[in-house]
Amino acid sequence: MELIIYQRIDVRSPTMLATWPGMGNVAIGAIDYIRRKLELQMFAEIDTSKIVPPDAIIVEDGMARLPRPPRSAFYYRKNPDLIIFEGESQLRDEPGVRLISHIIKLAKEISVSRILTAAAFPLLMSYEEPSIVYGVANTELLRDALFSKYKIRIMESGQISGLNGLLLGYAKEAGIGAACLLATIPLYAVSLPNPKASKAIVIALERILGIGVPMLELDMQTQEMESKLIEIEAQLKEQIGEPPITEAQKDAYGIPEYIRQKIERLFKETEQDKSKAYILKRELDKWNLFDEYEDRFLDLFKEH
Repeated sequence: MELIIYQRIDVRSPTMLATWPGMGNVAIGAIDYIRRKLELQMFAEIDTSKIVPPDAIIVEDGMARLPRPPRSAFYYRKNPDLIIFEGESQLRDEPGVRLISHIIKLAKEISVSRILTAAAFPLLMSYEEPSIVYGVANTELLRDALFSKYKIRIMESGQISGLNGLLLGYAKEAGIGAACLLATIPLYAVSLPNPKASKAIVIALERILGIGVPMLELDMQTQEMESKLIEIEAQLKEQIGEPPITEAQKDAYGIPEYIRQKIERLFKETEQDKSKAYILKRELDKWNLFDEYEDRFLDLFKEH
């Protein structure tokens, strides 16, 4: 594995965005979109040809050839100074760690101020619900800034798989602040592109980076995918109905635990954005829980 620099660049304390493919193409869909719309220029790449063996051949006009290795490239722009790293393939185990070491080495050489990655956050939710962005960071300072300055909810616990998450840990060891933004997606649709979640990541990055990104293309992709996923949801309900819940997963009132968790999440979201109250009300009515939560629901609209 070798880092190849094609052009020396003049940037000052840039932010680096880093991404690889993952669930729903959420991360790479968002960061690649920013790269294209802001017209970043490639200046370096990491040659992975010796550690990523091909698993198939390419056939064109009856002729076979080996595919090119997945690209791992760096791009840049100025004003604001920004670096983007894009990897076309998730590398596992030791090759993945070596790839990260090259990324961090370059980040230190050009004095990157922070590294931001992204990922999907699969939940039991409908595609009709908004995609909410959560954040996790490798320093308290950056974590607190995500919440207080950029109004991003904090992911309290869990794990982030793949290089989009691992980079945070290795960046911490190198003394570089790093954060990952996670956008919620329906659990049933992790294998399908989710431009709505990618857009949520782009909007969060606009706030953090102080940039503006035209959204028309993402909006069109979101509308197209939304109609498909609504149809899929309808088919799922017809085929299997509500998912089976064991008695151990229900509370004393017979309500599934994940529904209580969802309601708590919706209350928090509605506290921040009253326009989402209808989603909360719909969920309470669906489970005949409005009477139980009525006082708390009405308190959302009282002047404090």
